[in-house]
Amino acid sequence: MKHILIVVSKFYEDLAEELVKGAAAVLGDEELTFDRVEVPGAFEIPAAISFSMKSGRYHGYIALGCVIRGETSHYDYVCAESARGLNQLAIDQNLAIGYGILTVENKDQAWERADVKKGNKGGMAAQTCIEMIKLKKHFSKGIL
Repeated sequence: MKHILIVVSKFYEDLAEELVKGAAAVLGDEELTFDRVEVPGAFEIPAAISFSMKSGRYHGYIALGCVIRGETSHYDYVCAESARGLNQLAIDQNLAIGYGILTVENKDQAWERADVKKGNKGGMAAQTCIEMIKLKKHFSKGIL
């Protein structure tokens, strides 16, 4: 059975819970097990995945969180570096990662995307993770 790690930023706890709810539902439908760890913010998600990959316990990873634009350039750095870090891990370490970090202008936009009855980006990130696990398995078989 495939085992997944959900890494979630707890900076916006209410949104984080909704994203996890969506991801957990998809994983449950696929009969996949998962662990969940929390990190302070989106910036820390790539490091947590990097730490955990050395355990060899996970077939895939789901990155969940939310970054809402504020009055400073901090938003730009957090969005860019968390995405860059996750992409680098996926490429360099051959990891199946579902990206579910919302990058929005305000809380209304975040809820439109996080709500399991609307955007369900947590569920979409879980589905992406599953598809990438399947693709990785396909290519690990070799080509004749």
